Amino acid sequence: MPADSEGSERAAWVVTLAAAAILMVTMGARQTLGLFISPIKSSTGLSIGTISLALAFAQLMWGAIQPIAGAVADRYGPAKVLIAGLLVMATGTALTPFMGSGLGLVASIGILSASGAGAGSFSVLIGAASRHLLPENRGKAAGIINAGGSLGQFVFAPLAQALIQLLGWMGAMWSLALISVAALPLVRVLNPGGPAHRADSKGSTPWKAVWDAVDDRSYLLLNAGFFTCGFHVAFLVTHLPGEVNLCGLPPSVASWSLALIGLANIVGSLMAGAFTQRLRSKYILAAMYGSRALLIGGYLIAPKTVATFYVFAVGLGLTWLATIPPTATIVGKLFGIRYLSTLFGLTLLSHQIGAFLGAFLGGLVLVKFGDYHLMWYADMALAAAAALINLPIREARMAPVAAA
Repeated sequence: MPADSEGSERAAWVVTLAAAAILMVTMGARQTLGLFISPIKSSTGLSIGTISLALAFAQLMWGAIQPIAGAVADRYGPAKVLIAGLLVMATGTALTPFMGSGLGLVASIGILSASGAGAGSFSVLIGAASRHLLPENRGKAAGIINAGGSLGQFVFAPLAQALIQLLGWMGAMWSLALISVAALPLVRVLNPGGPAHRADSKGSTPWKAVWDAVDDRSYLLLNAGFFTCGFHVAFLVTHLPGEVNLCGLPPSVASWSLALIGLANIVGSLMAGAFTQRLRSKYILAAMYGSRALLIGGYLIAPKTVATFYVFAVGLGLTWLATIPPTATIVGKLFGIRYLSTLFGLTLLSHQIGAFLGAFLGGLVLVKFGDYHLMWYADMALAAAAALINLPIREARMAPVAAA
């Protein structure tokens, strides 16, 4: 490999690591919000249903901003989008302690914090790295970036719980806002010099690319499977602390379970990224979703002990958000990378519509029935359906693309 090509490829991996570090902050802070439900309820007197609605809006807004942020990044570059996202996320997080009503929580957590985190998330970050990588390396890079988000969950879950105990939930929120601002210097790393691999574009405009995608049966099937993934992840990340409480276990079990999910997903994400270079991504996704259905079934019949939750967390973590690399890889194979941030952003929106329902319905089911059993059965059925939905996807072979 020529020296200039080696330097360009090395710079691309630096971009990938910077993207992973930013995702560690935005996902780490976002995935620990379930730990705040109980202290917010105690402090404000708001019901679990009301707080769950705010967190459900956060899931939906995080997804809704993805295609918009992706389209802006495709047109103007990722740096401005990421700076704005981190600042808006910090603002929403810092304002949350001042909100004593459901509407206020929807505004701070559900709109501001969530839209900022979404602008600094998968669609923009994976798109930014993919432009500087050869096609055969993009799945691996997506796995590394995704592992950064998982590392964030592993780090932030016990950190947030410790901050809540040390500073109260308000002080913990303000601390997370400061951490978001501290990630701003990483944005500079995402704009290296050198060529970008953009020649595999399909669609001369963003709108044409979108219309081509929604007219493609495989893209719709991919989105349907990803919808169920969002339902699953949001239900668990929002209501796992409540499930732990119902089982009579201390809050630390919930925070460490979330941390173990994040730790295991680092392994799962790296494995998924590597497997995309060897196996068809649709088969990887089908195996992941099928394993979730089996794992939930095992959890339902197991005794609800600390060990059960930790084993369950590790099992979940291996596929938790490891679905991202193969999903992004399929989008890139079908439509190229010119508008990858836009099209993958739409796929993430589908994910978050499912997430909205998972977070919101979890709260409603708890209020109405006093436990989450109905949600567990629905979650298991959807995971099984997602495994089958992915099998008919038309997955094109990766073609070598010359640098532009």
